[in-house]
Amino acid sequence: MNKTYIPKKNLPNTWYLIDAKDQTLGRISTQIASILKGKTCSSYTPHCTNMSYIIVINAEHIQVSGQKKSQKIYYRHSGRPGSLKKETFEQLQKRIPSRIIEKAVRGMLPKNTLGRTLFTHLKVYSGTLHPHNAQNPTILSLN
Repeated sequence: MNKTYIPKKNLPNTWYLIDAKDQTLGRISTQIASILKGKTCSSYTPHCTNMSYIIVINAEHIQVSGQKKSQKIYYRHSGRPGSLKKETFEQLQKRIPSRIIEKAVRGMLPKNTLGRTLFTHLKVYSGTLHPHNAQNPTILSLN
């Protein structure tokens, strides 16, 4: 008879620091999404939140391959008629560089309440400074 495994609730929070300087957007975001979902943990359970948090710094220096800098388009819509806004990768990188990584990772997480909770565990900053030094994050090198 199969039994459902339910992990302990009192697992400690683990914080990771990722430097996105000169990293490829797709490769770094897939690794971030798998860490947030808990697939790298030995006690992975698909329906439970993993207590790992990720801090991404240097989001303004993220790279994309090929012609995506000028061809990749980000859309946003306020819900009002005629208010669809379009932005290329370069324009969004100048305006809000952290939103690029956030949109890429959000699209890789589940589309339900679990995915929305996991997304709150991602902290993205455009520069090298972040306010989470007290958590003593472990530095991850994604190569």
